[in-house]
Amino acid sequence: MAKRDFYEILGVGKDATADEIKKAYRKVAIQFHPDKNPGNKEAEEKFKEAAEAYEVLSDSEKRAQYDRFGHSRGNGGFGGGHTMNMEDIFSQFGDIFGGGGSPFDSFFGGGGGRRRQRKGSNLRIKLKLTLDEIANGAEKKIKVNRLVQAEGVTFKNCSTCQGTGQMRKVVNTMLGQMVSTTTCHQCNGSGQIIDKRPPGVDSSGLTSKEEIISIKIPAGVSDGMQLSMSGKGNEAPGGGIAGDLLILIEEQEDKVLKRDGNNLIYDLYVSVIDAALGTTLEVPTISGKVKIKIDPGTQSGKILRLRGKGIKDINGYDTGDQLVYVNVWTPKKLTAEEKAILEKLRNSPNFVPHPDASDKGFFEKMKEFFH
Repeated sequence: MAKRDFYEILGVGKDATADEIKKAYRKVAIQFHPDKNPGNKEAEEKFKEAAEAYEVLSDSEKRAQYDRFGHSRGNGGFGGGHTMNMEDIFSQFGDIFGGGGSPFDSFFGGGGGRRRQRKGSNLRIKLKLTLDEIANGAEKKIKVNRLVQAEGVTFKNCSTCQGTGQMRKVVNTMLGQMVSTTTCHQCNGSGQIIDKRPPGVDSSGLTSKEEIISIKIPAGVSDGMQLSMSGKGNEAPGGGIAGDLLILIEEQEDKVLKRDGNNLIYDLYVSVIDAALGTTLEVPTISGKVKIKIDPGTQSGKILRLRGKGIKDINGYDTGDQLVYVNVWTPKKLTAEEKAILEKLRNSPNFVPHPDASDKGFFEKMKEFFH
């Protein structure tokens, strides 16, 4: 089943500001929150759906990609085909509800025992691809320096929040006690801080490690497109959720074929003789050389279409064509004998006044001479 539009899910327009998107998400999330709809599977799915929409629209880079390509963004689309679970949602967006796992905690003073799972930072790399790799897809192995949990690091409960990851504040009002929760500033909501760490390990318990990561590039990507590999970025302190690996595609220019969207363009140069008499020539394509027919009387500027010889659409809808632009080549330097032949051709009564009734026999002699 096709996914609903993210803007529609949150009930905002495409020109909505970041603050408007945040407020809209909070409203929808509260409406369908599991605490308010116990046992309601439909509400739970809408809650997850809203979280997925907010995850994309609250990130300026992901939002830009979504506005351009919709749900299909390559490599399985947004999230790489991963469906967010409740733990993902509460860990990533719990602060939307005032720092706790449930929006009702800050309203009624309930809950408050959920620790916030931190998320590691994203990594960004540029990946250069040839036209052949773009047309057919590719699997690339690259070296990436990631921050990972170091061995020998031990943690202890945060003394500021007593391991809960939250700070609770009780305020007496005319209506009674009101309880609010905020993320602990000492442990950033994880509930733990480092107890001991070996030399060379940073204050978060992370160390740099070189890893070889295999990236599957789908056919049809284009220059400037960004792919995402979930969980392949830097790991989070305290064993949280790893960040993503963001891959920016750089398309290398091909010396023979030029790309125009999903179509490919090839400039074919033919002699005056071949254009006049017609011939069969070989032209290069992504899948190898193919023969094409040049009809007699072909004019310079004519475009021949090789259907299905272009780039496959990244969404799998169609495949582009290869357009062959015919350019009739005129020699710049001629011998005296060649000039005499062309003068005879220019003076032929069938050449200029009647271009459709050329002296084929003369052309054949001329072609034999030049070859």
